[in-house]
Order: sequence, then structure tokens, then C-alpha cells
Amino acid sequence: MGFIVVLTTAATREEAEMIARSLLEARLVACVNIVDSVSSFFWWQGRIDSAREVLLLMKTHESLFSKLEEKLRSIHSYQVPEIIGLPISAVSKPYLEWLMETFRPGE
Repeated sequence: MGFIVVLTTAATREEAEMIARSLLEARLVACVNIVDSVSSFFWWQGRIDSAREVLLLMKTHESLFSKLEEKLRSIHSYQVPEIIGLPISAVSKPYLEWLMETFRPGE
């Protein structure tokens, strides 16, 4: 199958939408879900920090992860953006068919 979900967060809804559109236009993702207002707690510069962020869930093909990461780093406001790829191990047949029709890896 080879499809993955990539997670990242953004500082604002506007930034999340810019990221989504940029990655879609570059054909690096098939779909982006934006989840507003998540609470993030993390280690940063030697101490525990927290932030209100916007979560992006991006569906792509594993063969494009490096290109997606490069593009995301170039447009993201964070010094160290979260860029985590998780394999899709189970998916409904209609959704998989949509992914394969809508998003053609290497295109």
C-alpha cells in the first residue's frame, strides 16, 4: 500500500491553511485535515513548555516523505516543526481507491 499519515502542528489556523494549500498544490499530499485548538505540552530549551496549536493530519505516500519534509521545513514558522509519518496499516477499500485515484505517487 505505502500510504502514510503525516502529523504536524502550526501556530495558527492561517498558517495551517497555508501549509495545506502549499502541499496540495505541490501534489505532496492527497488530503489534509486541520484540527483547531489542540493543547500541546513539550520539552523545549531545557524546560517544559506548552502552546495552543493547530494539528494537521496529512495523507501521502511514503515515497514522498522526504520531499514533503523538505517543503514543510521551508514554509513552516517553527524552528523544529513536528513531522511524523505513521503507516496506514488498515483502510477501507473505498478510501484506498480514492487515495490511489486522487493521489498518484511520483506524479
